Amino acid sequence: MILKSLLTPKAPGTKALLAPDRQPLGFGAFAALCDRTCDALNALGLGHGDTLAIVLPNGPDMAAAFVTCGSALTAAPLNPAYLEDEFHFYMEDLKAAALLVEEGSASPAIAAAKRLRLPVLWLKPEGEAGSFTISGDAAGPAKDDGLAGAEDVALVLHTSGTTSRPKIVPLTHGNLLASASHIKLTLALSPADRCLNIMPLFHIHGLVAAILASLSAGGSVFCTPGFNALKFFGWMAEAKPTWYTAVPTMHQAILARADRNRDAIAANPLRFIRSSSASLPAPVFHELEKAFSCPVIEAYAMTENAHQMTSSQLPPGLRKPGLVGCAAGPEVAVMSPDGRLLGVGEEGEVVTRGPNVTKGYLANPKANAEAFAHGWFHTGDQGFMDADGFLKITGRLKEIINRGGEKVAPVEIDEVLLQHPAVMQAVAFAMPHEKLGEDVAAAIVLREGLTADEAELRGFAAQRLAAFKVPRRILIVAEIPKGATGKLQRIGLAGKLGLT
Repeated sequence: MILKSLLTPKAPGTKALLAPDRQPLGFGAFAALCDRTCDALNALGLGHGDTLAIVLPNGPDMAAAFVTCGSALTAAPLNPAYLEDEFHFYMEDLKAAALLVEEGSASPAIAAAKRLRLPVLWLKPEGEAGSFTISGDAAGPAKDDGLAGAEDVALVLHTSGTTSRPKIVPLTHGNLLASASHIKLTLALSPADRCLNIMPLFHIHGLVAAILASLSAGGSVFCTPGFNALKFFGWMAEAKPTWYTAVPTMHQAILARADRNRDAIAANPLRFIRSSSASLPAPVFHELEKAFSCPVIEAYAMTENAHQMTSSQLPPGLRKPGLVGCAAGPEVAVMSPDGRLLGVGEEGEVVTRGPNVTKGYLANPKANAEAFAHGWFHTGDQGFMDADGFLKITGRLKEIINRGGEKVAPVEIDEVLLQHPAVMQAVAFAMPHEKLGEDVAAAIVLREGLTADEAELRGFAAQRLAAFKVPRRILIVAEIPKGATGKLQRIGLAGKLGLT
């Protein structure tokens, strides 16, 4: 079973992809598009084992490109907001064989691909939502690989690391289909369901929870150009969805406009709302349920698990605000440092195992040894189970900054700031943020005799990092706190520097 297997219609006449200003794409047409795309990629010299970097705007073409290209080779969606050097790093790290962009694109990814001497392929939208053709420079002689196999890698995504370069997570067709099935069962999805997708499609959340889970159930997805709180209720009226999935910051922005859109909510009732990628504050949970008159389902997820690990339950099952639900697909447990599984109420590291879990990071034996110790995948999150098997996340063992669901590696920020000639030491860290949960901050020690202020350093970083990674506060200090071994400390730094 591969991604294309999801394109068999479960009910007559069901549409797969919809979008503003485009005609719907049916399952049969989607399956035919998958075959044509595979043939086009093979004709351009790309096939099994090749990685295709995909930089496309959010919408039906990105959704369709992920499913169709992933059925022929390894898809590597990248954040369109990256700058040229970031694209260069990620494509080089992935050993990408080619880059796919939209026809007419001016993305800096193109310049990065040319620096790497990668062929550029052009996607041209056609008619129905998600329908397209691909043309461009050949990556080599034509191949006759055809469609992928179940154990082939369909998707690769980077996950941020705090003490080393970002890690590459390979996910096979089997991993992705298992996760899609888990989400389908958790949410009782059927051909009657339609997801309003506002999530970016370079993240595991949107790719699996919105797109693949919907297709797995034979349902449909209304693909927006990306989150826009001002357009959300208009899209609801057009799409007539039964559900949507989002991160807490999106839910908060939607709630801020819910009162003035009560008619739209009443005219388009939702079966449920899903939240994932960051902890949902209990007040937001209750406000959402009140505003939309439907249950809010919170899930705990991460890339290495092909998204979902735990989830709260649809009625009459349990929903516990502040807890992230019970195991919803893979096995989930809490483990002590010595590998002992812990009981109810005992705090330790959250671990998982199951068919959705990646088999290991690419070319990173050290990370694999740590992450897969004792036969389980170690999430790096700390928590405990209650008597109902519901998981409470109490903190992160890792130092990743979770900026409203965007995971930011502090080491990457350090390395950019250290390129400034006046900077001697730099440590990025998480500081509390009322709406995002966490935002990016940094502490700087300047070189003796040199000067720089916060505005200059933020501007320097903004030229080298995507906007969401640029520190919102940069503190220039005489000394950064160190641990016993002399290592600069991130944990607790916000409190020590007065940012809490």
